[in-house]
Amino acid sequence: MLLGIVEFIILACGLITTFFPDEVDDSLDSSTPTGRFSSDLGRWPTDFSADIQPVACASHNDYWRKEPLFSALRAGCTGVEADVWLFDQDLFVGHSTQSLTPERTLRSLYLDPIFKILGSQNSISAFHPSSDIQPSGVFDTKPSQTLVLLIDFKNDGDAIWPYVSDQLQPFREKNYLTYFNGSSVIEGPITVVVTGNAPFSSVVANPHYRDMFFDAPLALMDKVAESAIPVGASVPNGNPADAVRSTIPSTRSDGDQGQGQSGSAPTNPSIYSPANSYYASVDFRASIGFPWRGHLSSQQKEKIRMQIAGAHARGLKVRYWNVPSWPKGLRFYIWRVLVREGVDYLNVDDLHSATKGNWGWGRKGPWWSGPWRFRPSTTS
Repeated sequence: MLLGIVEFIILACGLITTFFPDEVDDSLDSSTPTGRFSSDLGRWPTDFSADIQPVACASHNDYWRKEPLFSALRAGCTGVEADVWLFDQDLFVGHSTQSLTPERTLRSLYLDPIFKILGSQNSISAFHPSSDIQPSGVFDTKPSQTLVLLIDFKNDGDAIWPYVSDQLQPFREKNYLTYFNGSSVIEGPITVVVTGNAPFSSVVANPHYRDMFFDAPLALMDKVAESAIPVGASVPNGNPADAVRSTIPSTRSDGDQGQGQSGSAPTNPSIYSPANSYYASVDFRASIGFPWRGHLSSQQKEKIRMQIAGAHARGLKVRYWNVPSWPKGLRFYIWRVLVREGVDYLNVDDLHSATKGNWGWGRKGPWWSGPWRFRPSTTS
């Protein structure tokens, strides 16, 4: 009888974990800030992230976490997302205007802490007297790893642009930013990607120097075979937006366009390249659809393959957002499929699961066909 009760409790806990992942996942993220990073970066120059292995995941709506930025870095995420609003000549971070507060700005939550971390990672001392070499990134275990800061422009994109650019100036002066020099892309510790209502015209305005890259529309990338501009080709006046006129219908709207769907973006996929874009993103549910039968159909998988192939042909990193998060087993199944098909970044809310599982390995059946075991992540 006692054994039966124990087995029932174990089964019940497993069901809760599967069908209510968010509640369980939240318990893995401390209910109160740990203070491990924000108060003191450590007494050794580069020990801030000495025990952290970077993983190809992006922290979705990162500012909602108990410790914005630091929770993601502690988990090993190599991308974080901040939604920004321009009010009173400053940039505030939040999902909606109701959630904005004077203390939560782009500087206070992201730029100032990142700058402090990089200062610690690149300190000048008697042992290291020169700053002429390529600066190190935030991960001590992989100094060459860039951290992607995705900035989602929520209101007037044209008005937000100069404020973001001005606030990035200290990073430019320290050579901390990934940039395009007119002929090639030089990767730095921080790669800034702009999305939402970000204006593509501002991204490509300077043909000789860019350090804010676009979030290209992944939904268009299966059309790459129909496009005409190879990666690296010269375009009129250095502005790719003037190079080609596409027959693909525009999705311009006056509202918030969403990531990878900016109404300011050209609708010809051949426009996009590493010279102006980094991610290629799309809303998974809107583009691929929900796997109503518990697994992705052959048509859905083929669409994913075509989008990924098109984005990679343009030299872009693929990221799907709004992947179904419930049930938990279904989410894991979709992550495995996406990684197996070549997605470059998992866009995640559950940092613990995303960074501890090896999503390139596992069962190939539907999500309910478990059990399955996850090997420790070796992604770097």
